[in-house]
Amino acid sequence: MILSQTAIYALQAVMHLAEAGPGEPHRVGDIAEALGVPRNYLAKILNGLARSGVLTSTRGPGGGFLLAQDPSGLCLADVIQPFGDVAHESSCLLGRARCSDIAPCAAHARWKVVSTAVKGYLLETTIQDMTASCGAVPKPVGPTP
Repeated sequence: MILSQTAIYALQAVMHLAEAGPGEPHRVGDIAEALGVPRNYLAKILNGLARSGVLTSTRGPGGGFLLAQDPSGLCLADVIQPFGDVAHESSCLLGRARCSDIAPCAAHARWKVVSTAVKGYLLETTIQDMTASCGAVPKPVGPTP
């Protein structure tokens, strides 16, 4: 599982909103400028997040986007789910249409371990976890030497 640019922008936007805290809605242009993301592309992403219930949106003057729920209850998988099926993603690292334990590609065994760890991270890590750890050294993932 490799995150698409769309999913990365979605995570960045949601983290930006979480760091800003509750309050006034944030306009697409302001978020796009803060993140250095193309405005029109970000607008489509934010609208997708609003349709999926991650964000709320308000039209008109004073409108914009806010988190629909507390960052402590919003896992990373919830944010990227509208842009790719996180929980059931099992794409082949080498791009094969069919790759499984029964008919594996050359990378399957090792990729399955990594992919499972990434899925677990996305399902268990919340937006609050991410914003609280900004600037902190990340903990190593996997077995320690």
